[in-house]
Amino acid sequence: MTTIIRATDSAEFLSLIPQIAGFTPRRSLVLMPFHGKRTHGALRVDLPGPEVDPVQVADSMCGLVEQIGGVDAVAIVVYTDDVAQSTPDGLLLPHLALADVLATTLHDEGFHIVESLCVTASGWGDYFDDAPRLRPLSSIPQPPEVIGVGDVSGDQLTGAILPSSDLVERERVGRALRDLGAVLAGESAGADPGVILMAASTLEDLPCFFEDLLDHPDDLDPLEPAALLWCLNRPTLRDAALVQWATDIDGGAEALEAQLAFSGSGTPVPDAVGETFLGQGPRPDADRLGCALTIVRHAASRAPRGAKPGALTAAAWLSWALGRSSHAGAYVDQVLEIDPQHSMAALLNTMLGAAILPQWLMQRP
Repeated sequence: MTTIIRATDSAEFLSLIPQIAGFTPRRSLVLMPFHGKRTHGALRVDLPGPEVDPVQVADSMCGLVEQIGGVDAVAIVVYTDDVAQSTPDGLLLPHLALADVLATTLHDEGFHIVESLCVTASGWGDYFDDAPRLRPLSSIPQPPEVIGVGDVSGDQLTGAILPSSDLVERERVGRALRDLGAVLAGESAGADPGVILMAASTLEDLPCFFEDLLDHPDDLDPLEPAALLWCLNRPTLRDAALVQWATDIDGGAEALEAQLAFSGSGTPVPDAVGETFLGQGPRPDADRLGCALTIVRHAASRAPRGAKPGALTAAAWLSWALGRSSHAGAYVDQVLEIDPQHSMAALLNTMLGAAILPQWLMQRP
């Protein structure tokens, strides 16, 4: 997202960050890349602990900024629960060393530093002040609700909690998933006739099934989540669905054919399919990814515990593709709690730990 910043002072600037990020950061390091007066969104990582070398953090964050075309300035904001320390030389803001190293690294690479601020639980301050002082948090204007986002007062994990589902919903999906597995294993005796029909129609045209779900993401009947869960717990079908949701139905059909050929005979997957999965190539439609994320979140919320990993992994990848790495990390953690050996979750966990972002997020809209 590109937004024109019109802030008259640092307090007003701080009030804009939740609007741009879609949440109010906590225990976070946030960089706001600028091209002139336009910001290209917010880059957020968890605030590193004292054992982490600030130079390493600065180099990593600077590398991310350099991937965004046209950036000429950066704002730095540290959000921390630590308190400022009073010393004989004056007030010492938390994480001063990190902020100084980061500002110096970015400046040496040619970026102008717009702001370097620290927000604590008891106030906020400016790292560039010769005599730092804490201003009250009440001096930061309250962010309004953002169209398409809503309330942004929650932290970076707000929105990662799965939708609520009642016991009846979960039992119906669980029975449908059990019957579906039996039908597809050739044991249809006693299965729900609707499940038999769903099994036939789903397997007949998987790209069509994945595409049709996008038309009613908030209104899935129990058989649809069951069929989707069955697919998402099979890596070949899961990866094809993710590529399709990031491209279109033709891209999904190509990805499915390529994945089946690879799993069957080891035929190499076309570069275009692999690049999409790795976050390369044209920027996907954010609304399309958002609909897909809604669908897999609903499926995960209704799934039996053992059937959740596929949907949660899909939710992690879709969140990562949308630039919501914090949410992606929360879903990955849930997968690894259920299945510590889950290969896709482990891969995503490594990518998130290395702060690897999709290249399309670095493209200027």
